[in-house]
Amino acid sequence: MRTQAIGAIAALLACSPAFPRLPAPAERVGREDAAPTQGAPGSRGGGGPPVDGAAIEDPSGRALSALHEALRRARDGRGQARLLFFGASHTASDLYTGVVRRLLQRRFGDAGHGFVMPARPWTHYRHADIVLESTNTWHTDRVGKPDDRQDGWYGLAGMSVSSASRRDHGRVGTTVENEVGRRAGLFDLYFLRQPGGGTVEVRLDGRRVRRVRTGGERVEPGYATFRVRDRGHVLEVQPLGDGEVRLFGLVVERPVAGVVVDTLGIPGSRAADMLRWDPDLWREHVRRRAPDLVALAYGTNESGDDEVPIEDYEASLREVLARVREAAPGASCLLIGPSDRPVRLADGALAARPRTLQINEVQRRLAFEHGCGFFDLLDFTGGPLSLAAWAAADPPLAQPDLVHLTKEGYERLGRAIAGALLRGCGCGEGPR
Repeated sequence: MRTQAIGAIAALLACSPAFPRLPAPAERVGREDAAPTQGAPGSRGGGGPPVDGAAIEDPSGRALSALHEALRRARDGRGQARLLFFGASHTASDLYTGVVRRLLQRRFGDAGHGFVMPARPWTHYRHADIVLESTNTWHTDRVGKPDDRQDGWYGLAGMSVSSASRRDHGRVGTTVENEVGRRAGLFDLYFLRQPGGGTVEVRLDGRRVRRVRTGGERVEPGYATFRVRDRGHVLEVQPLGDGEVRLFGLVVERPVAGVVVDTLGIPGSRAADMLRWDPDLWREHVRRRAPDLVALAYGTNESGDDEVPIEDYEASLREVLARVREAAPGASCLLIGPSDRPVRLADGALAARPRTLQINEVQRRLAFEHGCGFFDLLDFTGGPLSLAAWAAADPPLAQPDLVHLTKEGYERLGRAIAGALLRGCGCGEGPR
């Protein structure tokens, strides 16, 4: 699933209008002569048009209070609002999160791109509205990777890149013509300080500004902060070959009021993977980011884990939410539920996946227990089997794998989430 997810992200093409025509829904998709397969009890039974006026479920009415207060400060020029999105391949592509970033920055101000990996952790790693380039020979550590060293030192995004070779480099640059992402006034490099750690040279706009030594007597997080003139920049990192340099990420921000959105997704990942990240390191990184919203967008991969009892899934998600609440007690919290993921039957027809509904209900219940909001992604697309209708839309909203969306689909999702986040804010009209 992880390899398929990375491939699907790489296959996505340019954005198109957000409201294509959808075919009629169906309870079962496939052979016309086959008997219909009903969706799980309580579901819509299969497909239907997406819900454009989607809302975040919040019985308490307070789940987004911290975010809304931060957005009002940004609107008034008094501060920044930081949003952290964790998730799997839907999030890793920075397609729907890129739309959220762009729309909120258009409304409240561009305070910088946020957290990004300084070298590609996988070949097709990309983010919207920022320029990324690197050699492909950095070593990546993350949960589930066959050659992962499994030491838990993954940092904020759940992954690290490392190299001891002078031949490796990574470049992060602002955009030139995009509406947002054209300026940066602060770069904050997150790295691992460790015995035998090497030196990384940092260049800004082609000029060396510092050699950062990552060696130390013990293993601990390290940071190198660069405050620069607020304009377009290119920052480059290059190991000097005197030992391993292990990097967790790079923050790109501006010293102005506005919005920052950190996209922290990993293809093929699951919420329980977060329990294998060193909790102290992750907590320190989260607190350094000082988020106003932490969103978890997992569940689609877990919907295929039929061998895992749903009670075990619930227990691990409960522990993840406890860690989130402990790391960012003052932040708003949001769970984005699993997307539709139909099962293909032996005769080629499609049927609803029952576990998706179970995952959805567990997430909804735990979100409310922990004071979080819940965005029902399954309901947004139209219920079980809806991705078949999305894939058949003109233009298509979902990929042929019936798991991932197209750029048009992610555009629609991003607009819906951005709009839902603003409901009840008192921040003015929604995203344009």
